[in-house]
Amino acid sequence: VPKCKFFSKLLLFYMRFWYNIIWIFVFIEIYEKAWYFMELSFAYRSLAAAFASEGIPHRKNEILAPHTTFRIGGPAALTATPEGAESLAKALTLCKEYGIPSLVLGAGSNLLLPDEGIEGCIIFTSGLCALRIDGLHLSADAGLRLGIASRAACEAGLSGLAFAYGIPGSIGGGVYMNAGAYGGELSDVVSSVLCCDMDGGECYTLSKEECGFSYRHSAFQDNGRIVLSATMLLKDGVPSAIREEMEDYMQRRRAKQPLQFPSAGSTFKRAPGHYTAQMIDEAGLKGYAIGGAQVSELHAGFIINRGGATADDVKRLIAHIQSVILKTHGVEIFPEIRILDTHARIIS
Repeated sequence: VPKCKFFSKLLLFYMRFWYNIIWIFVFIEIYEKAWYFMELSFAYRSLAAAFASEGIPHRKNEILAPHTTFRIGGPAALTATPEGAESLAKALTLCKEYGIPSLVLGAGSNLLLPDEGIEGCIIFTSGLCALRIDGLHLSADAGLRLGIASRAACEAGLSGLAFAYGIPGSIGGGVYMNAGAYGGELSDVVSSVLCCDMDGGECYTLSKEECGFSYRHSAFQDNGRIVLSATMLLKDGVPSAIREEMEDYMQRRRAKQPLQFPSAGSTFKRAPGHYTAQMIDEAGLKGYAIGGAQVSELHAGFIINRGGATADDVKRLIAHIQSVILKTHGVEIFPEIRILDTHARIIS
């Protein structure tokens, strides 16, 4: 009996000891997290104050869904809308100075943002919208919509940009993705691009060759540099003929694309030797839905937000389509849209 009491006391001692050790670690973890969030909150407040000091318009906890064509996305801890290239570069520098991750967002037309929002600062390019025409050269700031640039070129009697009419993106995003349609793409007309480092430091003017264009790709996807403006070399044309070409493209869009629903445009990249939308159609996936996300019944290459879709709905639908196409056609397809996590990192 004495031995049993001894071992019972010893067991109770060890249990209490490890119980206290566990609670110490729990307390340390809670303390570290609390301290981290206090520091983060202070950093955001300091960054907002710096934006105010520099005259950069900004907002806290702004919902991002209205800023994307998918109408999906939670709040951003902080957003900024600089007016001009220098102001945008300054905003990037301030984000780096205060240790806040940043993401430059144009028209939000080829993007899927997380439902939880973004833990960082979203910098909108909508304040960069200048356009200049000099002879056959058209220069446009990153935030200018492609459709506006296309119309301006038409009015000036410059051909070569009609294909961009109706593409729901900005100059910056279009250069970044080498946007294109109906046999044309921006790499066909871009002659140079003004950009800056991701921290807003050095600015560079890159030639077309240095932009590393390929199908839905540019060097900016690899080097992280931010497009500030682009200069395009166009050709002499007749405004009425250019306008007719633009209207033809727009009519084709209206007839074949689900423009009445929010979407991010064509969801998947073209698979070499295959038409991705045709494979999705042949697999019987037109109209297939997960939550509020649906494969368009008009064009199988589009995933639409038919109402209340979440980022998770879209991601699960994309994964399902990829799985079915691999099974039915033996072809691996990849998203064309950019999918971001809560830290503004591209995950697909």
